[in-house]
Amino acid sequence: MRKYITIALGIALIIASYFIVEAMIAANQKPERKARKIIKTVFVDIVKNKDIPITIKVNGNLVAKNRIEIFSEVQGVLHPTAKEFKAGVAYKKGEVILKINKEEEYATLQAQKSNLYNTITSIMPDVRLDFPAEYEKWRNYLTGFDFNKPIPKLPQTNSEKEKFFVSSRNIYTTYYNVKNLEVRLRKYTIRASYNGILTETLVNPGSLVRPGQKLGEFINPNVYEMEVAINASYIDLLKIGNPVTLKTLDSSQSWEGKIIRVNGKVDQATQTVKTFVQVAGKGLKEGMYLEAHLVAKQEKNAYEIARKLLINNEKVFVLQDTVLALVKVTPVYFKDKTVVVKGLKEGTVIISKPVPGAYYGMAVKVYNSASTPK
Repeated sequence: MRKYITIALGIALIIASYFIVEAMIAANQKPERKARKIIKTVFVDIVKNKDIPITIKVNGNLVAKNRIEIFSEVQGVLHPTAKEFKAGVAYKKGEVILKINKEEEYATLQAQKSNLYNTITSIMPDVRLDFPAEYEKWRNYLTGFDFNKPIPKLPQTNSEKEKFFVSSRNIYTTYYNVKNLEVRLRKYTIRASYNGILTETLVNPGSLVRPGQKLGEFINPNVYEMEVAINASYIDLLKIGNPVTLKTLDSSQSWEGKIIRVNGKVDQATQTVKTFVQVAGKGLKEGMYLEAHLVAKQEKNAYEIARKLLINNEKVFVLQDTVLALVKVTPVYFKDKTVVVKGLKEGTVIISKPVPGAYYGMAVKVYNSASTPK
């Protein structure tokens, strides 16, 4: 009897263990999850085609349009003037910039004037006898002769005989020697030919200057030019008077200028054309390195997008209902961060920001159902 009871208890224990194990396995199983379909959110813009200016970006240095390198044509000791001859000093038109000692040259001029006066005086008796009708004009010339002023023009001769007579007395030679000395004497004083400022000085008062020696540089600080090299492929687009925007490299300041000259020769080495831009404005200084944006032409019926939106340089993603589609476009001009394209229909809903993993037919939803800036 005990034997049957022991067997029954063993069978019961085995059955109980089975159910306990099944219950534990069932308790450890995780509920099955259903896969959710993820719909990405996109930003869009509405295509509005318009005329877009095509600009060429180049860099260059400013140079004063009116710029003079001051050289000495004569020799002498430099005298101090009313203003110190130093870089940064401004002068008005006609104001004395430099003055060189001219005492010796002035004495030579006065001696030549005296020689001319004495020569004309010596011929007066002969003029009274041989040319009585011409005597008065020569007498008036001597009367009006002032040693402290530029000599007046010689009286005009009225006959060949009178002309030969005057020439034989060496009067013409003496007269033009005096005129030459007067011109030379003016070179001892250097005056400002326009309102400007000194940008470089190489001598000081008391220095001995020699002919051909550079003394400094003088510029007009109001108008500047910038020489830039433009790719020869744009030569047909460069027109005199085209507007140009000049900016500092950090774009903190900008000025408006224009094209004033275009070289007719293409540089063989670089295949570029030298173009000159004129600009004026407050804050400009000679030597400044600026960035120029030249408006070459207007591209009609075009649209500008970010370069990263262009797929294989020929397609862009647009939104059709709630899915993405690819539309073929024609890039016409690439900028640093954007590209001007043609071929988009007016009113097309275009994706304005890149969508990671985007593909044709991908279901998407629009952010706030409104366009956002590119």
